[in-house]
Amino acid sequence: MQRVLITGAGGQVGCDLLEVLAGTTPSGGRSTSVIGGAEVRSGEFDVTGLDRRGLDVTNEAAVAEAFAMYRPDVVVHLAAYTAVDRAESDPEGADATNHLATRFVAAGAEAVGAHLVYVSTDYVFAGDLGRPLSEDDPTGPRSVYGLTKLAGEAECPPDASVVRTAWVAGRHGKGVIHLAARAAREGMSLRFVDDQIGSFTAAADLAAGLSFFVRERPEGIFHVAGSGYASWHEVISAAVVSAGGSKDQVSAIPTSALDPHPLAERPAFSPLISKRLSEVGGRALPEWQDGLQRLVDAIVKGESP
Repeated sequence: MQRVLITGAGGQVGCDLLEVLAGTTPSGGRSTSVIGGAEVRSGEFDVTGLDRRGLDVTNEAAVAEAFAMYRPDVVVHLAAYTAVDRAESDPEGADATNHLATRFVAAGAEAVGAHLVYVSTDYVFAGDLGRPLSEDDPTGPRSVYGLTKLAGEAECPPDASVVRTAWVAGRHGKGVIHLAARAAREGMSLRFVDDQIGSFTAAADLAAGLSFFVRERPEGIFHVAGSGYASWHEVISAAVVSAGGSKDQVSAIPTSALDPHPLAERPAFSPLISKRLSEVGGRALPEWQDGLQRLVDAIVKGESP
């Protein structure tokens, strides 16, 4: 039985990953092996999930102590500073969590011989090439968040699995897809940008995909995101319709019309494609529309009286 340690286990991906590694398909998920390989078996992994209260990843001594205590075979490092706009006015906080903490986690993994799976982001790219981005494309983050996540990638050893993903939304917490479901239920009008294009990724699909990296431990950088791409306006419109509303409830606006204007610059065109997954026996995640539909269904059922 492989011992797995998950940092940031209280987040939307962490919650779903705990279920996946227990051999259960999360609500809104499709399979525990969407990338490839056999389905996860109950009892295959001995998993310890640590949320922010369980482990402060910015505390070097606490991280070292956690690795010495649990002695994992694999660590999935999900803990991150994800408040993209707040990071612009708190670069030290973002750097401590996304960059330095990854250094501490990588050192802890090395000390016990654990394989590191680090989850990164499409924000490491500038998004100005006008085409989907593969693992070989040059990085060029334009935000503090993107810079600190790229710095975290640099802290990973060569044999680590660096998994870049994008536009993740899940049933845990209250995110934009929950807002879309509420809008459909209450007849609300929404405004979303149509000039930011990316790869929407259902958290349950990403969690299932991460099980591949836990089991197979491939080395290098991999892109793992919902297949295909769309604007936020298209994603939210589809979510509202899936929840029983009308696409006419969602208006398209340019980023320049947002009020207040976001502090952080987002990549304008950053869909992720993978050239490397097939090389290690994997395959792409399902189409973003498929993951979105399942997520909306799970949210609507959860909201029903």
